[in-house]
Amino acid sequence: MNNIVVFAGSSDPYLVKKICENLSIKPSQVKLGKFSNGETSISIMESVREKDVYVIQSGCGHVNDNFMELLILLNACKTASASRVTAVMPYFCYSRQPDIPYTAKGAPLISKPKEKYTFESHPGTPVSSILTTQRPTSPGARRAVEDILETTIISTLSLEQPIPKKSNGGELHKSPSQSRIPMVPERKENSSEMGSFFNANNAGYKLWVAQAGTLIANLLTTAGADHVITMDLHDAQFQGFFDIPVDNLYCKPIAQNYIQYNIPNYQDAVIVSPDAGGAKRAASIADALELSFALIHKERRSQLPKGPPDASLTSGGGAVLSPKPLVSTSLNGPLSSQDMNPSSSKYVQTTMLVGDVRNKICIIVDDLVDTSYTITRAAKLLKDQGATTVYALITHGVFSGDALNRVSQSAIDKIIVTNTVPQDKTVSFLGKKRVHVLDVSRIFAESIRRIHNGESISMLFEHGW
Repeated sequence: MNNIVVFAGSSDPYLVKKICENLSIKPSQVKLGKFSNGETSISIMESVREKDVYVIQSGCGHVNDNFMELLILLNACKTASASRVTAVMPYFCYSRQPDIPYTAKGAPLISKPKEKYTFESHPGTPVSSILTTQRPTSPGARRAVEDILETTIISTLSLEQPIPKKSNGGELHKSPSQSRIPMVPERKENSSEMGSFFNANNAGYKLWVAQAGTLIANLLTTAGADHVITMDLHDAQFQGFFDIPVDNLYCKPIAQNYIQYNIPNYQDAVIVSPDAGGAKRAASIADALELSFALIHKERRSQLPKGPPDASLTSGGGAVLSPKPLVSTSLNGPLSSQDMNPSSSKYVQTTMLVGDVRNKICIIVDDLVDTSYTITRAAKLLKDQGATTVYALITHGVFSGDALNRVSQSAIDKIIVTNTVPQDKTVSFLGKKRVHVLDVSRIFAESIRRIHNGESISMLFEHGW
């Protein structure tokens, strides 16, 4: 291939090598380094004048350092009169921000290391169906509702949670600094400092959390990127932040191929989405393979809907208001006086499995695994519902913090992940029998070849390569 130059960032040299092998070229020479104060130093060792340049850098590892390295590489190539500069980001960083839990007063919950981690969601069953009916008007009916709610709370608090087994001679590694939930200093919720910012009458207010989508797009464009290639964006609408072409490749074709040729009796398997956000992705694979589909639905509300006192929920009304909380935030002891306060933070959380998985093989499909809370709890729920084997099919395996510890002790029988993020640590920790790494280098290599030659890449969306 003429007039094409491929530069490798420091995030995943092995993937760059595989891509270049599929293109029958060698990676161009670039010198990457850092000064003693941590500043990035880059020197391009060959001419890129009037050439088509591709800079490959995945948004993993030390994300901010790698992203800054990508920006400097793009700008260096553009300044050196490259004809076109394309940023190839197998895993696009900053495309996902967590849904941060808040208290009823608007303050983010404090992230603390857990003494005993379980794979259960609390509570594991929906609230009694009496909450979805019309509000009782007689005192006797109200007392009956309160008695049912109190019985539900006591039965929920009395559940014994399983304790995961320890890994090889050690306990779960606790690293709260790696959590995606921001850390805030510990303070009493009713303190004057807290009360100056939040109050019980402002229950709908939430702290504004910056979403960096527009900023990241502007940085890439300003640095000189004329085109972006990535795979399985967490939110496909992220492409709308860019004023330049963005090709979002799909892992779906190679995922389907793995299911067909590597999972025994896959015709009887069930494709499972661990949350509502990934339902469309999982359903597309289920439809293509003509398999059954199941969904794990999670709902977490901080308060009941408000409305006219005698109206039903369907017409905008509210349920019975009682000083007794529906679900307590304390699961390790009896209800305290603070828990009985209706103005304190209370959450109604339900986890429901929609679909039949009894005596079937389950394949959890998701685009990203970071802390692994979602898939490990989904696997536990599936096993509890009678699933025989649980596979986890993931595109981007970030596995930050103690995620690998949780996966090793979970009910997941085998995890299938792509190499958009380096998986050497994952394979060494979980073992080759429990981890299978899918190679995406051919898809990226073919997309680079087609873009360089001015050909369509639409066939890669359905058939892979």
